[in-house]
Amino acid sequence: MKEQSKIKRYQRIYEQIKQLIEATDNPASRMATINAILHHKMTDFYWTGFYELVNGELLVSAYQGPVACLKLKKDTGVCWAGINRKETVVVPNVHEFSGHIACSSATNSEIVVPVFNQDKEVIAVLDVDSKEFNTFDEIDKQELEKIVALIYS
Repeated sequence: MKEQSKIKRYQRIYEQIKQLIEATDNPASRMATINAILHHKMTDFYWTGFYELVNGELLVSAYQGPVACLKLKKDTGVCWAGINRKETVVVPNVHEFSGHIACSSATNSEIVVPVFNQDKEVIAVLDVDSKEFNTFDEIDKQELEKIVALIYS
């Protein structure tokens, strides 16, 4: 997807999500809506979902795609990297990421975006997997961060 086309698609998705989530300020409902729209509008998103921090454990929440790992081993994998670094992690090739948790052998690239609450604490991550290598770039990072920020806006 060309850069300008990708940016415009994200901008349309952002506006759609922004309108839809006005119906409630419930974070779980907003995550479910964001997740469904992204999964069905972005062609390379093979698995799209949220993992939430619950009592120090990282548990799967709303998602679209094949069955997920229900609980991710602490401080292992891309999702925990996003939480521990408090920043988005883009992985062009998951097979080269030390400690990668392979919930699906079809996944080849991944992006993880932390979700911050009103107190600027990481409470979850948006996790997106692709079957293709090198799917995610700086545009995905910036645009997904804007979308995820809507959860607590």
